[in-house]
Amino acid sequence: MPSGDGQRLSIRGQTYGRGYQSYNFSFTEPWLGGKKPTSFSLFMSHSLLTNSQEKSSATYSQTSITSLGMGLGSRLKWPDDYFQIYSEMSYQYYDLRNSTYFIFSDGYSNNISLQAVISRNSVSDPIYPRSGSKFTLTMKSTLPYSVFEDYTPEEYLAMSDQERYKFAEYYKIKFSGEWYLPLTQNKKLVLRSKFGFGFMGAYNPYKGDSPFERFYLGGSGLNGTWQFDGREIISLRGYDGNSPVSPQTGGTVITRYSLELRYPLSLNPSATIYGLAFIEAGNTYNSIRDFNPFAAKRAAGAGVRIFLPMFGMLGVDFAWGFDPLDPGAAGFNGSADPGAMGKPVFAVFPIIGMNLGDL
Repeated sequence: MPSGDGQRLSIRGQTYGRGYQSYNFSFTEPWLGGKKPTSFSLFMSHSLLTNSQEKSSATYSQTSITSLGMGLGSRLKWPDDYFQIYSEMSYQYYDLRNSTYFIFSDGYSNNISLQAVISRNSVSDPIYPRSGSKFTLTMKSTLPYSVFEDYTPEEYLAMSDQERYKFAEYYKIKFSGEWYLPLTQNKKLVLRSKFGFGFMGAYNPYKGDSPFERFYLGGSGLNGTWQFDGREIISLRGYDGNSPVSPQTGGTVITRYSLELRYPLSLNPSATIYGLAFIEAGNTYNSIRDFNPFAAKRAAGAGVRIFLPMFGMLGVDFAWGFDPLDPGAAGFNGSADPGAMGKPVFAVFPIIGMNLGDL
């Protein structure tokens, strides 16, 4: 029986009827060429969200996104064996009709982007790391279409949102780092520290920042159902992910910091269990001029993680957010007293997977 060389093929479909449909296909070849650990991947997806009415209805609402792309990854020998590089080219087509998820409700948009990721990972163990570090630099951009467009600033201002963003235009830079420091001789008690920073810019100030690919902060990072506009939902426990810290349109700058103290209850490979206590803070900003690393929303809490080979990583966190939300945040309810309303409370945050919602 042929066993293969670790290739992965994934085909998935989801639906709850006329209201939601999602189809995904991906294939990964981890040994392209057969001599070096160079991975090649292809992926395609189609998502459709409607209000379950007939298409002929005047109130019919549709949000349709079709994506495809390919990626190439490889390990590096320089500066050392811990470095990896990954590059990706992707295309997304948005088809909207009475949609409520975007800055415009009717029309279409094209998002053609290139992405490069450089990382260094010396973490000792993927399940319960006791030493090492990981750093990741991500750069993503579209073509600067406005450079080739012959429009005046006045003409840009007179355009409709759909016309202005029929080709999404942006560039993004993200950088994150984390360390694992053992605090006891047996290396069971471990301190994990992490920081992350992200920035999205525009090539043309008159065309403005893209409404796609923005940063949203809050919750456990499991709100993937709402990532229809390519938004990045970053976790911040202590603040509800359905009513995040960020404004309705998201932020173009994000920062997040965390300290986590971990102790294992079981290091059995068939059932790894550990408890943790954490403090973290973060915020999003509308522009780099508004960026203030000390103007962050703070939270603290405790939780537990259980890794089972059959199910992967599962867990739950109990967290409390200390700072009220700013007026304009998605979770702020419009009270005249910002200190009295929009304040986060004690909440429970389910965790699935290793790094969902990380910057």
